[in-house]
Amino acid sequence: MARVHPAPGTGEVADRVRARRGGHLTPLDEALLHSEPFADGWNILLGAVRSSMALPGVLRELAICRIAALNGADYEWRAHAPLAHAEGLTDQQVAALRLGADTASLEDDHQLVLAYTDAMTRSVTVPDELSAAVHKRLGTKQLVELTGTIAAYNMVSRFLVALHVGHTESADTSESTESEVTA
Repeated sequence: MARVHPAPGTGEVADRVRARRGGHLTPLDEALLHSEPFADGWNILLGAVRSSMALPGVLRELAICRIAALNGADYEWRAHAPLAHAEGLTDQQVAALRLGADTASLEDDHQLVLAYTDAMTRSVTVPDELSAAVHKRLGTKQLVELTGTIAAYNMVSRFLVALHVGHTESADTSESTESEVTA
């Protein structure tokens, strides 16, 4: 059960969030809307991350799913695993994003993004060699966008987990494919 009740979802900020979401609010939005300035900023930031960057969607969703797995953000996993599939990852590749899974099915670019995501999420510090390899492969703009995406979705996962947004007793990042929310 969520640690905060849903906000009413009325007003201009809620309307802007609804517009980005195709007319509805998610449980995440209903938690965020307890602070309209925070919800508004979140909506703008995550809207840009999801729809305005040059970073390929497959790399974005790979990073987001890995963050969800690393941080135990089941709600985030349920939202983004289907998006990872839609971006072209196979069932085997999505499964590889789970902790302890075999990542051999991932392409070289995917392996690189996975390593970068792991470094940023687990220890925050990224080794120079890894940063240089990502920079060489993706270029400056996509390195910045990948770094920002990983930072943003670590924020998302920590918010979801801390407040039990979308929390279910049987939630498991390894099995769900239902899309409930996308930050």
